[in-house]
Amino acid sequence: MLIDCHQHLWPEALVEALRRRDTFPYLRDWTLFLAGENPYQVDPSAHDVGNRRAAETGRVLLSLSSPLGIEHAPDGAALIDVWHASALELPDPFHLWAAASVHSPDPGKLAGILRADRVAGLQLPATALGSPDAIARISPLLATLERAGKPLLVHPGPAPAEDGELPDWWPALVPYVAQMHRSWTAWHVAGRKLHPGLRIAFVALAGLAPLHHERMAARGGPADPPDPNVFYETSSYRSDAIDALVRVVGPTAIVHGSDRPYAEPLDPAAFPPGYFTTNPHNLLHGYGQTVTEHHRTVP
Repeated sequence: MLIDCHQHLWPEALVEALRRRDTFPYLRDWTLFLAGENPYQVDPSAHDVGNRRAAETGRVLLSLSSPLGIEHAPDGAALIDVWHASALELPDPFHLWAAASVHSPDPGKLAGILRADRVAGLQLPATALGSPDAIARISPLLATLERAGKPLLVHPGPAPAEDGELPDWWPALVPYVAQMHRSWTAWHVAGRKLHPGLRIAFVALAGLAPLHHERMAARGGPADPPDPNVFYETSSYRSDAIDALVRVVGPTAIVHGSDRPYAEPLDPAAFPPGYFTTNPHNLLHGYGQTVTEHHRTVP
């Protein structure tokens, strides 16, 4: 089965919760307001469940939109509860990544949601893993995830507010990429030592951070071989970037994610089939476990 590891779809309950807010993030009708981005006109059809189901040919893993800043918000836990309850009610082929507050981490609540079969693992914003100290702070969440045997997806977090007028695409190309690069580096410095068995995937090819391995080594950073439990999700990138990353991390580390509705999926006929099947399966369930074995062992 083809697997898309990264899409966004806002259930109606989450949309209504965002409309009731008076602080960032909030919606007014279908216009989204964030602290660090221009007002964004959301396409309602992009969050229509029927439309989205008709476009899919395999399993889809939905994630909370971390650039909204919900995980960092003091009142974010309530919105995360809305996300879990409403996303778990979506029909196949939609499964989901859990979310967790990083403002007030609650490992016990996370352990409960991770027991749901339709929950693939946990997504956290890269802004919560941007330094060794930051990773240590959220380590109780990561330890809970590691005990559950499920993976972590690292997604860009909220863009900071900036002075002056910037184009709409600026956050996706500047702060998002920088966040991914920083979280990847922090993970390799501190995260793996704290969580040796955790499988982890970085959205958007980790901001192409692995391509800087030569400079890292030259400046005294770690020069370890590729970690087989670190994966790289493809959203918004195509052949040039993917092929360059494969030369550094190998083809088994690449997992397909589209970031739909903000970008389109890769063409399965144009890329190795493992990106869509075997590699995502290894991310989600670990190496050496067949699909049949996984379904037999899920509680």
